[in-house]
Amino acid sequence: MTTMTLDAPASPRYITPAKALQHGLSLAWRSIIKIRKNPEQLADVTLMPIIFLVMFVYIFGGAISGNTGEYLQVVVPGVMAMNILQASMTIGVALNTDVNKGVFDRFRSMPIARSAPLVGAVIADLVRYAVCMVVLMVVATLMGYRIQTDAMSLVVTIALLLAFGMCFCWIAVFVGMLVKTPGAVQGLMFVVVMPLTFGSSVFVPSSTMPGWLRAWSDINPVSLMAGTARGLMNGGAVAGPLFGTLAWMAGIVAVFFPLAMRAYRRRV
Repeated sequence: MTTMTLDAPASPRYITPAKALQHGLSLAWRSIIKIRKNPEQLADVTLMPIIFLVMFVYIFGGAISGNTGEYLQVVVPGVMAMNILQASMTIGVALNTDVNKGVFDRFRSMPIARSAPLVGAVIADLVRYAVCMVVLMVVATLMGYRIQTDAMSLVVTIALLLAFGMCFCWIAVFVGMLVKTPGAVQGLMFVVVMPLTFGSSVFVPSSTMPGWLRAWSDINPVSLMAGTARGLMNGGAVAGPLFGTLAWMAGIVAVFFPLAMRAYRRRV
């Protein structure tokens, strides 16, 4: 009588960080191809900037500033900061939808880094942020906005805004991995976004606000990002708001990146 022996299952193959990044970039390209085939996914980052800019300039600009042309110069950098924040929040809904549909279960069966689907989705979101900024600048230019500094300052502003969105998207990723339904993600992110955007100096100077609201607006990351963009594009102080913006970005990543990765591992 012969005894049959079974080999022990092979241990999982170690995937280096460089290989994991390569897997993430491959999945990011997959997401970009999906956007190209379904351009309606860009509706929020193409229509919302136009709606907000036109609405606030032509409806409220005269009442706030007395002149829509002058108000346009002030509000454009602020709307850029606001829209990049709003664009960064939708990734949570998309990831939650993919998890519920079993997309991540299929990814788990592939010989790729476990973090690759999440990293790929975040990298691909950069395309949405870039589209948002391009649309906003084109519409603002057609409405009469003009940069008061130089082209390099605009490039630096766009780069900072993209990094700003990349940092804040980890809040949405964390919420998307934490709650059970896409609707719940959207509701919670609305609660986060509204105080940040409308409790800021995007539309009106913080000096016109009550003391308690002014105190919040002065340290609000959206106010600081808007102030940085105004300084770079319109001329003015940059160092103070830039330091505050970078501090917020570093703090958000330090807190929410590990939380998001932990929630992701538990969920999938």
